[in-house]
Amino acid sequence: MATVLAIDDSRVIRDMMKVVLENHGHEVVTAEDGLQALKIATQRSFDIVFSDINMPKMSGIALVAKLRELPGYEHIPILMVTTENADYRKKKAKVNGATGWLEKPITEARLLKAIDKVLN
Repeated sequence: MATVLAIDDSRVIRDMMKVVLENHGHEVVTAEDGLQALKIATQRSFDIVFSDINMPKMSGIALVAKLRELPGYEHIPILMVTTENADYRKKKAKVNGATGWLEKPITEARLLKAIDKVLN
């Protein structure tokens, strides 16, 4: 099973992702913003990262770029989880290193399908 970093400024979203993924055998660490996530990521590695885009202190797109600079994070899947669906936002996320996109509202089925798709 995977070690997951889930970042969202919404406690409800973080908690939902943690419960769903842990119920399916994954280890989940959460962060409430990009700065907190970056600090966590410098202390340990993850198999996959899920990040919101719009967060205080550091956006998800800025976080992706910073994560890609860290040793060991060059190739891990980073999925953006957001209500945003504009093509220019998706392109900006991809240019900065995002692997994919998962639109909110997220469901258990969509979350599990996404993790299975990028890890298998």
